[in-house]
Amino acid sequence: MQKDLKDIFGSAGAGLDERSLNSLIKALERNNQPGFDYIEFKQSLGRLLALNMDEPTAFKSAFATASTVGLTKEKLLQTAEIYRKVLLSEKQQFDVALQKQMQEKVEAKLAEVEKMKKQIEDYKAKIAELQDKIARAQDTIDHADEHIQAAKEKIGSTRDAFESTLRTVMNDIDKDVANIQALL
Repeated sequence: MQKDLKDIFGSAGAGLDERSLNSLIKALERNNQPGFDYIEFKQSLGRLLALNMDEPTAFKSAFATASTVGLTKEKLLQTAEIYRKVLLSEKQQFDVALQKQMQEKVEAKLAEVEKMKKQIEDYKAKIAELQDKIARAQDTIDHADEHIQAAKEKIGSTRDAFESTLRTVMNDIDKDVANIQALL
């Protein structure tokens, strides 16, 4: 089912982050409600749209078929909301993981740099034989800025890619909900 969902939600916007999309799709799959609901409706809709059917007709056709197995407009909207909440929960988990990465890879490095700076001041006050330790500590500091910047950029890029993907998928669901409201 992941390939179907990935194709359906992945087609909503080019350039989506593959890793983020896979994560969101897996969350939807893990929380797929029993029976015919929004996910199955979305898959049916995707198949009809792939046949170059216009969107209003595709919505009505998918719903007409789904209603034969007991799907109501209310259940369709309720389950769409369930999946929106699943995605929002994924975002919360992502934000926690992102903060942890920031703590581990950026803030810990900043603390390490501060500690090294204090050690350098202590070493400078000592006799000449400690000069070797000062040089090694300075080297660590010199490279720490590069690592911090690289970590910030990677974390920022991951955040931007996830949020862009999330927005695209959420917008797709919002559009479907609007179409369900308007067309069904």
